[in-house]
Amino acid sequence: MAQPPLKLAIAGAGGRMGRMLLDAATADPTTEVRLALEHAHSPLVGSSVGGYAVTGDLAALKNVDCLIDFTRPAGTLAHLEMCAQHGVAAVIGTTGFDFEQLARLRSYAQRMPIVFAPNMSLGVNVTAKLVEQAAKALGLAADIEVFEAHHKLKVDAPSGTALMLRRVAAEARGQRIDEVGVFERHGADAARTAGSIGFSSMRGGDIVGDHTVFFALNGERIEITHRSSSRATYAEGALRAAKWLVGRAPELFDMHDVLGLRGAA
Repeated sequence: MAQPPLKLAIAGAGGRMGRMLLDAATADPTTEVRLALEHAHSPLVGSSVGGYAVTGDLAALKNVDCLIDFTRPAGTLAHLEMCAQHGVAAVIGTTGFDFEQLARLRSYAQRMPIVFAPNMSLGVNVTAKLVEQAAKALGLAADIEVFEAHHKLKVDAPSGTALMLRRVAAEARGQRIDEVGVFERHGADAARTAGSIGFSSMRGGDIVGDHTVFFALNGERIEITHRSSSRATYAEGALRAAKWLVGRAPELFDMHDVLGLRGAA
């Protein structure tokens, strides 16, 4: 007997990523959009987006199996509170959380299963695995720099994906991630600190998302690059995560869990 479609809520349904998620879920016969969600004061509430009626009623989350959320930190946390009350799983691609907000997100994973990843792209997560392997093999002999480029409307910098790549690289060589990031260099005292991981960001045009991690050694350099040309890759990854997640016990997962990359050689 065929399984019934997975019932989904798409947060930020009127945004660029929300519309992409609506399109991907509509095209997938194993999923069904039950809720197109926007914040209560959005002018889109009461209208139709992609053929779905838009609502700001968070209580309606009780009627779905999984929320997919690529919005803003404050909104995401409000959605998670309602999901936790009703045991609804959540796939979170929101970026820009501060430390306190991240702690709150992690606390919800004690009550419900969550996949949290700043980038749901399958390619990005394989890239992160390659970064982990390179950082582990090269150790502190390599100077690591992370470059990212996004469209001119992106509000947070560095990107959540760049920060994820920093975390992967730092942890692979036994560093504390909150101690090694260098986000700004200017003036007459910009010499590199040993063991640091530097960041640079570009904002311009309609760039979907480019990330390069540089491993600079004496006499040679390794560059690991991923380029996105369509947000559809994020939507497809989010749907894959939702299908994998529903029915699991409360825990905080990421795309390495979804893709079976955890601990892979």
